[in-house]
Amino acid sequence: MAKSFEYGAFMEKFILQPSPSQQLPLNGLSFAVKDIFDVDGYVTGFGNPDWKRTHSAAISAAPAVLDVLRAGATCVGKTVMDEMAYCINGENIHYGTPTNPCAPDRVPGGSSSGSAVAVGARLVDFSLGTDTGGSVRVPASYCGILGFRPSHDAVSTSGVIPMAQSFDTVGWFARDPVVLNKVGRVLLHLPNVDPVRPSQIIIPEDCFSLSSIPNDRTTQVLVKSVEKLFGGQILKHVILGDYVKEKVPSLQHFMSGGNEEHFYNIPSLAALSSAMRLLQRYEFKNNHAEWVTTVNPNLGPGLSERIWAAIRTPEENIDVCHTVQNEFRAALTALLEDKGILALPTIPGDPPKLQSNPATLEVFRARAFSLLSIAGVSGFCQVSIPLGMHNDLPVSISLVAKHGSDAFLLNLVETLYDTIKEEVGIAERTSN
Repeated sequence: MAKSFEYGAFMEKFILQPSPSQQLPLNGLSFAVKDIFDVDGYVTGFGNPDWKRTHSAAISAAPAVLDVLRAGATCVGKTVMDEMAYCINGENIHYGTPTNPCAPDRVPGGSSSGSAVAVGARLVDFSLGTDTGGSVRVPASYCGILGFRPSHDAVSTSGVIPMAQSFDTVGWFARDPVVLNKVGRVLLHLPNVDPVRPSQIIIPEDCFSLSSIPNDRTTQVLVKSVEKLFGGQILKHVILGDYVKEKVPSLQHFMSGGNEEHFYNIPSLAALSSAMRLLQRYEFKNNHAEWVTTVNPNLGPGLSERIWAAIRTPEENIDVCHTVQNEFRAALTALLEDKGILALPTIPGDPPKLQSNPATLEVFRARAFSLLSIAGVSGFCQVSIPLGMHNDLPVSISLVAKHGSDAFLLNLVETLYDTIKEEVGIAERTSN
């Protein structure tokens, strides 16, 4: 009963108390950690019972966990995750699927499902997750909360089970932008700095055309908020797919064949996603092939096929993937310049229903990974911001800033948030 009472978010509950002090930045805040982080004395379960059975208890905690504990926060337990972090749905056949507090008939998003649900259901003030291909941004969007994926390598991933090191990040969730910012300062080891006005906010029309959510509930909310706070002159509209196609020539390698996907996607971003997923599978194989082939673990349907496909990934075209990364990061850096922001749909529509037929989600997944690969391949930081409810389902928008601009982005969210909430209220009343 306890598990259902807490939305099925937790794998296990325990209390880790911080050192007593009145002067700590996270004093009085509670948090939970995804079961991919080492916590001293506990087996890190990685979402699968066979993994838990074949591994020993951790002898020290991950630095990210220690950082927030030392900053005054109290850890209350470990949260459910998708098996081996290899899914963005949030469903787990072994431990149950955490209940989406915004929409109980919809998936919570993964793979940091329990961490997002614990925050969305107000069980904790913030939580830690990981984001390789979207595992913080997607559940944040589905559960109607804030989710931050930092710049790649900005937060230590030591003591965290790797998925694919070229893309792995430690991210976090919160309901309150002030808490999101405070946790970020601790994890990123950053001093408090004054907010800086963005130089431009870029709205890629083609990316938003991938979303099934009406523009008046996404881009228009952002546009009106930006106009109020900074003036409309900093808004800039672009076709991102054309820019990427021109500036990232090595993507041509991934644009031959599979053209049926391009009828419902942006060809250059679909190619970007293909490059990212190839490198992700290759690195996952290097990390986990020995364990998977030796143990032959019991894996959930759909997931089992994807994991075994990764284990069989050939070593072809991996160098091209790294070239794509370098070209794309340079192209996006040039586009955003200093203190520029790229707005994106976090995901291309409503959270899918629980136990949806995977075949019906193929277009949705392809579009989602095209959008998610932008920060993934560039290593830029991204925040998913909730925009209330539309047709009784959560809506969000994302902001992306260049690598190393995490403090700038966290401050911007805090600056924008109240105005965005006001505009969301207006949009909700208008649509009703």
